[in-house]
Amino acid sequence: MKKSIPGFLLVITLISLFSFATGTRIEERNNSTSNNINHKREFIGSNSTQIHSFYQQLSLASKGLSENVFTLAYLGFEKLNKLGRTSPDSILTIIDFTKSSSEKRMYVVDLKGQKILFNTVVAHGRNSGMEFAKAFSNKTNSHQSSLGFYLTGDPYIGSNGYSLQLTGMEPGFNDKAYERAIVIHGAGYANESFIHAKGFLGRSYGCPALPTSINTMVINKIKKGNLLFIYYPDRKYLNGSEIING
Repeated sequence: MKKSIPGFLLVITLISLFSFATGTRIEERNNSTSNNINHKREFIGSNSTQIHSFYQQLSLASKGLSENVFTLAYLGFEKLNKLGRTSPDSILTIIDFTKSSSEKRMYVVDLKGQKILFNTVVAHGRNSGMEFAKAFSNKTNSHQSSLGFYLTGDPYIGSNGYSLQLTGMEPGFNDKAYERAIVIHGAGYANESFIHAKGFLGRSYGCPALPTSINTMVINKIKKGNLLFIYYPDRKYLNGSEIING
């Protein structure tokens, strides 16, 4: 006569077998997830190393541009470049609104030639702040600056002289740039003599206004499909930008 396995031993045996099988599957899933994370880390790390090297070659730290801002701008450039949206000239312009308007906070970088073409002061919108730009809007008649990525268009002669059309690439943040007549132009209040008199630049209606002495040269260098990135650590923008987060 066969001896039967006691009920409690059978239950323990079944639980052990189930735990082993489940543990194996969990371990497999964890290994798979870990591998995916490692692949992502390798990709990001490799990209980060390349950007860091580029940042150092351009000596942007000595010009006051943080690596974090440059990284965001460069990643946006890469994304739009892969989509065929940018000019083959590969000129990247960065405006860092964390800096005072008395500082040279606009950087025009030749990515192909690996050199800084211009580093200049630039004005912000009058309702964005006095010395510092802190408030931003995409609304018509707000007279505030708008954050994000823009493509440069064609130069033209307007009420502010030689100017450059801008197309905002970010829905909800700057896509009304054309409607708002947000352009690059020269202005008498956007020069260092004004800073010496007032302590900071005059302000525009939302346009990134430049010193008249270099306005034409800058426009001719960055026109027709080159990228402009206007930065400020605004949480709504950083969380909502499809270019940064997409």
